[in-house]
Amino acid sequence: MTGGQVAALVGLALVAGGLGWLKWKRPGWYWVGFGWLVTVVRLLWTYRSVMEACGLSEQPSRSRVKLAAALDRVPARALPKLRRIKVTRFGLVLRVKTLPGQEQLDFDAATERLRHSWRTHGVHIRAVKPGFLEIRLVGYDVLRRVVMPRKVAGSELLKVPVALRADGAPYMRDFRASPHELVVGATESGKSVYLRGLIKELAKQPVALVGIDCKWGVELAPFARRLSGLAYTPEDAAALLDVLVEEMVQRYELIRASQGLGDGVTVEEITSDVWGLPEDIRPAPIVVIVDEVAELFLTANKADEKRRDQMVTQLIRLAQLGRAAAMYLEVCGQRFGSDLGSGATALRAQLTGRVAHRVNDEASAKMALGDISLRAVGAATRIAVERPGTAVVGLLSGGWARIRSAFVSIDETAAVCAEYAHLAPYIPALADFRPRQTVLPVQAKQTV
Repeated sequence: MTGGQVAALVGLALVAGGLGWLKWKRPGWYWVGFGWLVTVVRLLWTYRSVMEACGLSEQPSRSRVKLAAALDRVPARALPKLRRIKVTRFGLVLRVKTLPGQEQLDFDAATERLRHSWRTHGVHIRAVKPGFLEIRLVGYDVLRRVVMPRKVAGSELLKVPVALRADGAPYMRDFRASPHELVVGATESGKSVYLRGLIKELAKQPVALVGIDCKWGVELAPFARRLSGLAYTPEDAAALLDVLVEEMVQRYELIRASQGLGDGVTVEEITSDVWGLPEDIRPAPIVVIVDEVAELFLTANKADEKRRDQMVTQLIRLAQLGRAAAMYLEVCGQRFGSDLGSGATALRAQLTGRVAHRVNDEASAKMALGDISLRAVGAATRIAVERPGTAVVGLLSGGWARIRSAFVSIDETAAVCAEYAHLAPYIPALADFRPRQTVLPVQAKQTV
């Protein structure tokens, strides 16, 4: 072997080693540079065989059979037509025209076989329009190292990105479409990080944030500059919920008074929620964040039971009627089950959004995701301990997806809340509950 050949082999080994290192340490860079080309070639080369092996091909049409017979050939089976291949930062997006008689469920049943055949990390199917499907191939594990895009299309009032989905798309928390949400997760599961990311994004909008943190405020107190109201104890929470319900009633009175229904009122001016009111009289949206809902259900004596029943009743009223008044609930807890007490199931039924991080018991996962999909319950119970921030969510379009929140520190969220403190709307009813800033004395270190 000549010196030139040895040098070439060494160069090839170094290139292969570099690509392997890049694929492991920087999978996103590897995909953008090389991975997409390899996957596209493999896809085009094996498309027919994979479709036939996965049972997604059909018998040829009569015209094809007759033509093949005239040419003395064996007619090929009909395949779903591959209309378009789009390369993205995370994978490939295929536009496929289905065959007559096929539906999305046929492709959903073959997602694992497609994933292994094309050697991708994940396959997600979505119906675009009748007769067309979008197959999203994920080239690598985008949830291993979450990097949220700097600019997210579709962000608007009460619609903010809070996590990254397994298919590479940002997960948007849309309060207008899903007014209330239940978030469950065990200790160190990433539930608090999810909540910080939500507060961080909402703090940049003219939205009133109200917190109920019965852990003496250790979770929500650092964001006090941006909060319009905060309750530290169950006693304060009971009073705050009463005020919120009264505020909701006053907003309904405003809607009813603004409807008018007189001779001079046009059909376009009639509304059944605050969003149809003129901007000059429209009240600010309120997002109520309950950090540990189980603390509101716990009782020690008869007096606590009476207060508990009152609080749960007010929470259910807010969940049932708050949407039209632009009042929304974000209910969080380490666990949530019917054994919490009377009203737990009724409250859960009103919480449209569901997010389940790693939980310690299957009952909590079933309580959150059982009415969405049993597969989603199983996925929530299999979240690894070393993947904090990973969760399973119910989608507004139906079905479920895996997400993972990018790490957001308390300092980062507190800094954003302080920067946008001027956006906190003034709501007279919540003036008594607005947290007051206190400066703790700093004890000087003693010198020896």
